[in-house]
Amino acid sequence: MGEAHFVRDETTTTFSKDYPYHHTNQERINIQNRGLGGTKCESIYLHGVVPYQSSKGNMRLIKSEKLSQNFSELLYDQEECNVIIEVDNGPNKKTFTAHSAILRYRSSYFNAELRNNNIIKTITIPNILAQVFEIILKYIYYGIIDTENIDAKIIFELMITANEFKLEELSNKLESHLIQFEASWLKTNSSFIYHSIFINNKFKNLKKFCDNIIVKDPKLIFESAEFASLHESALVSILKRDDLQMKESEIWEYLIKWGIAQNPILPEELEEWSPENFTTLKTTLQQCLPLIRYFHISNSDVMYKIKPYKKILDKQLWNDLKQHLILPDQPVLSIILPPRLILTQEPLARENCSPEKPTQLPKVNLPSPIANEPFSTIINEEQAAKISSWINRNPTSYSLANNPYVFKLILRGSEDGFAPRTFWDICHGRTNTIVISKVKGSEEIIGGFNPLAWDKTKEDWMRTNNSFIFSFKDSNTKNSILSRVKDENFALHFHCNKDEVGPRFGRAEFMLKSSKFDFTKDCLSQCQNSRFYEKSLRESEEYKEFSITDYEVLKVFRKSDV
Repeated sequence: MGEAHFVRDETTTTFSKDYPYHHTNQERINIQNRGLGGTKCESIYLHGVVPYQSSKGNMRLIKSEKLSQNFSELLYDQEECNVIIEVDNGPNKKTFTAHSAILRYRSSYFNAELRNNNIIKTITIPNILAQVFEIILKYIYYGIIDTENIDAKIIFELMITANEFKLEELSNKLESHLIQFEASWLKTNSSFIYHSIFINNKFKNLKKFCDNIIVKDPKLIFESAEFASLHESALVSILKRDDLQMKESEIWEYLIKWGIAQNPILPEELEEWSPENFTTLKTTLQQCLPLIRYFHISNSDVMYKIKPYKKILDKQLWNDLKQHLILPDQPVLSIILPPRLILTQEPLARENCSPEKPTQLPKVNLPSPIANEPFSTIINEEQAAKISSWINRNPTSYSLANNPYVFKLILRGSEDGFAPRTFWDICHGRTNTIVISKVKGSEEIIGGFNPLAWDKTKEDWMRTNNSFIFSFKDSNTKNSILSRVKDENFALHFHCNKDEVGPRFGRAEFMLKSSKFDFTKDCLSQCQNSRFYEKSLRESEEYKEFSITDYEVLKVFRKSDV
C-alpha cells in the first residue's frame, strides 16, 4: 500500500451564488448573549452560509459532524431522486439515480442539462465508463476522491470526464496528480495521452509534459497504434519543434506513412499510383510539407526517400533540392529551414567513463583557422592544454604538442553580446563546452566545463559527474584551482529566468548573472562557497560577486589526426 492521496473539493460546504437556492446572511441565526459587560454576538452557521463575524472580531463556529455523512446517505435516498443517468454501453451499461438540485449546483454541465425540468429526466451518456461515472457521482455528493487504489488509466479517464462535466477544480487536481504521482504511466502511454488531450486546451501542463517526452523519443508516437489517427494539428505541432530528436529523413518517412493512412483508397504499390493519387497525398499533407528540413537530408536519402514522392513537392522546391545535391554552396529560391537541434550526448559526456581512461570525442574536420587568429582572447594554448588534462583526468598537464583536443569558439561576449539570453540562444544543444570569463579589474580567469547539452527549454538541476569549475589567477597555469563536482545530482542548474541567469554550475559555485541584460554592467556574477563542488574558487567574502570584461564559450573536439 502506498501513501494515500486525496482529491478534495474545497467548495463542498458553500453554495454557488449562481444557484437559485443560495443561502443568504438572513438565514444566519444570531444568538444574543447579554450580561457579559456588553453585547456579544455568537453565531450558528447553517450549511453553505458565509461565516459571520461581529464588530469586535469574535467568531464562534458550531459544526455539524454528521453533515458529510448525511450527504453521502442522500446519494442512496431514492425517494427524492428525480434524475436517471445511463452511462456506458453493452454489457457494462449501468443506471444511476440522483437529485437534480445537487447535480445543478455542483456541475454547470448538469445545470444546463436540467434547467427548467421539474419532472424526472433521463440522461444518456454512453461514452463514459460506468466505473468512472460512479466515482464522479460520489465526488459530486461527498467532495472527495481517494486515488490510492485507483489505476492511473482510470484517474486519467476521471480527469477527462471531470472536464466534460465542467468540474474544473477536480479536473485540475487530477491533472496535477497524474504529473506528480503517475509519471511512469504517463511516459509509457504518452502517445495515447497526447492523442486524447491535444485538441483540448484545458490540459496544458499535461500536454507540456507529454511534449517533452515525445520530443526526446518521437518513436513513442510515430510507432504507436494511434499514430494513423493522430489529429493533423497535433502532427503539425510536433513537426514545428526544432528540438525533435530524429533524423529528418525518418521524419519524412513517418509523414508519408501518416498521409497514406488518411487515404486508404491509395494503391499499396507506389508504381501503381496515378497523378491524381499524388495530388490526393499532397493535399492531405499541405500543412505538414513546409515543415520538413529538406536541405538537411543526406544526398542518398533525398534520392531514395524523397525522389519517389517528388510529385507532392512544389516544382521549385524539387529543382532547388536537385541543385543542392550538385552545388550545395549555391543559393536557392526555396526557404531553407534551420537544422533540428539534436541533443544527443557525445562520448565525452558519458557518466561511466573510467577516470584513468582518456575521454573519446568524435573526429571532426574543422575549417582551417584564419592565419594568426587565436582560438581564444581569454586563455592561451598552455592553459587550454591544462584544461584538456582536467577533462581526461590526466594527473599531469599535456604539452602543447600532445594536447589531444582542439577548442572551437562558439560565442564571444565582445562580439555576440553579453545578454544572458544570448548565451542560451547560441549555446542551446551544444555539448562538451567550456565557459571562460575574464574578471573585471584583474587578470583572473574563471570558468567551467559542461559535458551535457545546454538546453534553453529546461528549468531544473542537471546530473553529471564529469563537470568541473576552475580558475587561473593569471597566465601562469601553476596559479590555478580545479574543483570537480562532488554531488552529481546538482552539477548544473538551468535557471527559469534565462533573461537574467546564464551558465550556472552548482548552487552558484560559478555563475554568470545580470539584471541589466549585460554581464559587464553589474556585479551579480558569483563564485559562492562550495557546496556541490570540491572547493571554492574564491575564499574571501568580498570577492564572491564580480563583474566581467569578456567571456567565451568553447566547444571541445578531438583532433582528427590523433
